[in-house]
Amino acid sequence: MTNTIQPLQPHQARTREPNAYETKLAGAIEEVFGTGRHDLPGLVDGLNDMGVLGPGGEPWTEASFRDEIKQLGA
Repeated sequence: MTNTIQPLQPHQARTREPNAYETKLAGAIEEVFGTGRHDLPGLVDGLNDMGVLGPGGEPWTEASFRDEIKQLGA
């Protein structure tokens, strides 16, 4: 029996293309991670520092970020 490794499918669970908001948020998250901030407080601070606002145009809080990511993943 041959052990075949399947190629990574990074969007295998995606059911649709991301919208502009989701694309912008994903890019901003990657940018914050690229600065070396990998914890939730650092991520939230980084998004706010970049001017990437949360739902309703409000600055991010840890709670609002958790809620938004939960909703986006539903």
